Amino acid sequence: MTAGPSLSRLPDLIALAEEGSSEKRRALLRELTEHFFGAATRTASEDALYGSVLASLAADMESAVRAELSVRFAGAADAPHNLIRRLANDEAAVARAVLATSPVLTDEDLLGVVRKHGQDHLRAVSARPSVSEAVADVIVERGDDETLGTLLRNDGARLSRKSSEAAVERAKVNPALHEATVSRASLPADLLNEMYFVVEARLRTRILEQNARMDPALLESALAAGRARVATDDGALPADYAECSAYVEELKAAGQLTPQMLARFLRSGGRTSFLIALAQLSDIDFHTARQIVERRELDALAVVCKSADLDRALFLTYAVVLLNDDGDAMAKAHSYARMYAELSKDAALRTLRFWRMRRGAAAA
Repeated sequence: MTAGPSLSRLPDLIALAEEGSSEKRRALLRELTEHFFGAATRTASEDALYGSVLASLAADMESAVRAELSVRFAGAADAPHNLIRRLANDEAAVARAVLATSPVLTDEDLLGVVRKHGQDHLRAVSARPSVSEAVADVIVERGDDETLGTLLRNDGARLSRKSSEAAVERAKVNPALHEATVSRASLPADLLNEMYFVVEARLRTRILEQNARMDPALLESALAAGRARVATDDGALPADYAECSAYVEELKAAGQLTPQMLARFLRSGGRTSFLIALAQLSDIDFHTARQIVERRELDALAVVCKSADLDRALFLTYAVVLLNDDGDAMAKAHSYARMYAELSKDAALRTLRFWRMRRGAAAA
């Protein structure tokens, strides 16, 4: 960069800061800025003077000038700290540049901003190349869903376990957050699998793929974390649960609890018996089985059937019966059957282990 005025002129420039004319103060602000960037070396006392005078001058300028100053100093690693801190607490149009990129801002500075300013400030901080857990915790607590989406899409933002759980709970009820949540590389695997039943098919496939690629050691640690979180408030059991459970146990004791028997339950309208038998066959809890069937989650049913080594014909039978009031039942069932053929047993088993956490929690 072309060198600005010599350092010997700095005291004169500072003296001019008392100038009352807005036009002259703006010219002085720009000259001081050029002087700052043009100086080959500066002492600590000179840096302090720069910061003090620039901050004082900027305070009296209109927002467009302050925004220009913010953009100019945002990327400077040696920018005056007090100037950057003041700009970061300015109105959003001014603060945005330094909040998003300035390396001068400390965690203490950022915490001060995200605790007292609005969503525009929080979103700018959420987009920083690096966001600490402490700052992210406050953003998750105070940010709206648009801000949360910005934070989730930023792989440089570190979220604590508590904040990740809070983010997933919010994402479950807001489809606009589904993509950002499932795509987050550092999202704990058990929380990723909690998203399975609320996201669209494309994102479900991505979850299955991530489960298949997961290192076995990471899988175990994720399951351990998930077990500590799982809740059992799934609602009341059906009125005929006890009777159907006893009947299913009788069939099991007699060696007659087969996949074909499950198909008979479905065809005859024995929904509760089918759910109990399906839960036993796949070693998941009753409530998860009920959610899969009542909501016609056929891709989830494919995971259950694949893990139990059922052949595609039986899965297709279940699918057709569950879709019996759908005019396009056969076409849809065959579409899921193709997906069933492509689903690997390993991916199905890994995914099912997350669902089985609910059964373990209920038993405890």
